[in-house]
Amino acid sequence: MNQTLTVSKKRNKIIYWISTGLIALFELSGAFFLNSEMAKEGMRHLGLPDWFRWEVSIGHILGGILLIVPVGKRLKEWTYVAFGIDFLSAFIAYLSIDGFGPTILSPLISFGILVVSYVYYHKIKGW
Repeated sequence: MNQTLTVSKKRNKIIYWISTGLIALFELSGAFFLNSEMAKEGMRHLGLPDWFRWEVSIGHILGGILLIVPVGKRLKEWTYVAFGIDFLSAFIAYLSIDGFGPTILSPLISFGILVVSYVYYHKIKGW
């Protein structure tokens, strides 16, 4: 019985760290492309002002860091909320501009991975 519990805890931690690592890696890697033409064109394509690219990018970098470092429960929760709003807003923006197509999949996949990370965050913390 005790060994089953230990295996389950290990499995939960592995799932948490893989899903959280994927989100953090995706968000933190955006720092390298912050000033790229692709990022600038993406904002123009969506009709968003250039300053918004900086605001979102800085938020993604901070959020990516907050997901992987030990911080308080409340700050971690708000990081998940912010990313959830961001991914759903990106889905709506792409859907509004491009309609149904491959571009709407990326934010939905990110949102799904975020949900897995969130669920397993609570499982490993026992909340």
